[in-house]
Amino acid sequence: MSNPSPPVSAILSADCVHLCVDMQRMFAEETDWRTPWMPRVLPRVRRLAAAHPDRTIFTRFVPAAHPGEGRGTWASYSAHWASMTGERLDPGLIDLVPDLAAFVPPAAVVDKTVYSPWLGTDLDARLQARGVDTLVVTGAETDVCVLAAVLGGVDRGYRIVLVTDALCSSCDEAHDALMVMYRMRYSHQVETLTTAEVLARW
Repeated sequence: MSNPSPPVSAILSADCVHLCVDMQRMFAEETDWRTPWMPRVLPRVRRLAAAHPDRTIFTRFVPAAHPGEGRGTWASYSAHWASMTGERLDPGLIDLVPDLAAFVPPAAVVDKTVYSPWLGTDLDARLQARGVDTLVVTGAETDVCVLAAVLGGVDRGYRIVLVTDALCSSCDEAHDALMVMYRMRYSHQVETLTTAEVLARW
């Protein structure tokens, strides 16, 4: 059964944070993890970061140091993606894309070693210390790390505003399927707005 959509709030409160997921060079440049249409959404992500740099948090996915490193299936994952482990990857590729790195500081960075930014990090503590109740979510990939960020935020009671034209994936079909899922199954906790709509409300 699908959930009825609640009315979209007219404004976003002052207690928002822009959570930008994994907009890193290793996904933007020619690597085995390249996300082809990241450059297309980057200008919109940049507009949101520029509007509230002091209320922007960027996450970065930090790959395993060596092939075979990690707990359980993460060991086989890092072995499969050996080219993307720390011993073989140019360390500069872990950085944010330059257009977004320019906002740090005042924007903050949270590093993570799994898809979710909530596990093994102080993200929730940082947000709670600032009285944040709403996350405006952008980034990559819609169906992997963004999904983990959104569901973790939902579990912790945050209002999630997903910026539909500031997300990207390397799989169009999965991106489209996730956008349907967000709207039909999580509509009480996840709102979908465009970049222009977010900027008009915040």
